[in-house]
Amino acid sequence: MTLSPGMCSVTLRALDIDAVVRAAAASGLTGIEWGSDVHIDDIDAAATARKATRAAGLRVMSLGSYYRAGSFANFEDVLSLAGGLGAPRIRIWAGDMGSAGATAAQWDAVVDDTRRIAGLAEARGQTLAFEYHGSTLTDTPGSTLELLRRVDRPNVGTYWQPAVGLTDEQALESLHKVIGHLVGVHAFSWWPSTERLPLAARKGLWEAVTDVLNANGKNVDIMLEFVADDAPENVLTDSLCLKETMRTSGRVSRLSENAPTLDARS
Repeated sequence: MTLSPGMCSVTLRALDIDAVVRAAAASGLTGIEWGSDVHIDDIDAAATARKATRAAGLRVMSLGSYYRAGSFANFEDVLSLAGGLGAPRIRIWAGDMGSAGATAAQWDAVVDDTRRIAGLAEARGQTLAFEYHGSTLTDTPGSTLELLRRVDRPNVGTYWQPAVGLTDEQALESLHKVIGHLVGVHAFSWWPSTERLPLAARKGLWEAVTDVLNANGKNVDIMLEFVADDAPENVLTDSLCLKETMRTSGRVSRLSENAPTLDARS
């Protein structure tokens, strides 16, 4: 079992593809989740990111799409981007309504559309992962489990991240509940609300998270998603913290020890 440290390209939205790759490589990370909002907005960008990521000795972890399940929109374009990127996994969103206020019809739409796109993804050998996020049907552990139960597709799982405002204990409780369906983690430290702090500010939480993931016995990508001030130098700082936390458990991917050291500046 391996925990692999990576980052989401949305962490550095203001930088271009090459600069994001340099920052990830310089930080000793093993891979990147590429976002489709800025960096991977067409097939040419997907090919460029794929080539640059591999040239730096990194792995494409996933495509961070903004597809909203329940919209029944064109998913073929998303699949094409993922294919051009070489992404084995696609992040999707569970609708656009929080679980407490969603109607039965909205639940049905998200379930039915997810089943549809899961079939399309399976035909291409790709998996799907729900963003674990507020104002969607994956805003609580219970709603996430209910959605996954109803979707019932082997290539559909969920990400996890500490929800805004939860204490360390509450966040860990939510992780324990969804871990059976977990395919990735977005790592950041916000407290007490959406204030961005260094990852080390909640180091106790992330030490506990890695312990839980190790006990689960599955390979998991842990991807830095936000850093203070969106600064490349803070990617380096948070990466050092993340890898040290993972080393404490003795399971850090060896790839990160061998990653090239490059200039992280754009």
